[in-house]
Amino acid sequence: MTENWGFSGPKLELYERIADLDRDDVLSLIAAAEACSNACQAVKLAAVVALGDADSVAKEVALELHYGARQAEGQVSLARDLVRRLPSTFEAMKRGELDAYRASKVADQTSVLTDDQAREVDARVAGKIATRDATSVRRLVNRTVARVDPDGYARRCEERKRSRNVQLCHEDEGMATLYAYLPAEIAATIYTRVDRVARGLRSRGEERTLDELRADVFSDLCLGVARPVEPPRAEVFVYLDFLTWAGLRNEPAELAGHGPIPAQLARQIAANATIRRVITDPMTGTPIDVGRHRYRPPAATKELVQVRDRECRVPGCHRPVQACDLDHVEPWAQGGGTDSGNLCGLCRRDHRLKDEPGWHHRMSETGVLEITTPAGRTYRSGPEPLTTAA
Repeated sequence: MTENWGFSGPKLELYERIADLDRDDVLSLIAAAEACSNACQAVKLAAVVALGDADSVAKEVALELHYGARQAEGQVSLARDLVRRLPSTFEAMKRGELDAYRASKVADQTSVLTDDQAREVDARVAGKIATRDATSVRRLVNRTVARVDPDGYARRCEERKRSRNVQLCHEDEGMATLYAYLPAEIAATIYTRVDRVARGLRSRGEERTLDELRADVFSDLCLGVARPVEPPRAEVFVYLDFLTWAGLRNEPAELAGHGPIPAQLARQIAANATIRRVITDPMTGTPIDVGRHRYRPPAATKELVQVRDRECRVPGCHRPVQACDLDHVEPWAQGGGTDSGNLCGLCRRDHRLKDEPGWHHRMSETGVLEITTPAGRTYRSGPEPLTTAA
């Protein structure tokens, strides 16, 4: 049957040839297989919609594809959203540029909108999501939703706060997981404080890993156990444009490492002594003022790089820059300078990856980080504007 519909798989000889391909050809084959898979997924979703709107469609799909009930329901919901509310996203899938998982991030974030609002968000993000990882897609769409429906977004943020909670989940072999569902600015501040204390202890010759130290510091702070090291105040960045900060407009702001937050909430937390406010130019989105509420002012260069980068600069990594290393793109030993044009934030894992054979980093004059892999392919990463231009 698959052959009747044009879905005959690759010839068996292809599998035998893969081991003989060079690295560049292997990556090209991976990309081609992904594009083919994405387009086939689009065909499947279009076919699901053709089954109609009956509640039993999900059960029929589950039986045919050997899915569980929840998986089938998710597929049916995604198919209907893409075909009826998100035409640009669905077209990207048809072209093989977008997989179903990343497409689901668009559908999930727009599920609270009317059909017209969803189509507007879909049109605004069209052409911007194919080269982003799933987390970046979710954030871009979430940011766009906040601008298309600012009042609804602010209302939903307020409603979410009322569902904050703490849960205990017992695990195997004497362990348990403690979940805290908190407002983003509070959770980010707590984590940053824990991370700062843990890194301070690590630098003093601790044998525990950084993860172990974070867990122990968190436990001690919750239990009120006195520590020999005074916990430094946390540092979290919130970005809002000047006109919004002044109350003259209500553009959504940005909480570093999280995403958009309502303007009113941004104005409230911008005065918090443990949260850094970064005022941006409303026309260009670039920083024009950095709040000075902080425990220990860093060097101006370090401050500028952190404000600029926000997160690890490697595409697909979203670790907040405050928990990253500031790396010399051109190594110091090779004459690289310690300035904003040669420094970028890299998480510890990506910092170490830079020293692996075949990996090369370069910073362009415009601040774009260029990463060349052992296959000779180059990927580029540039910080996005901190706010949308007026």
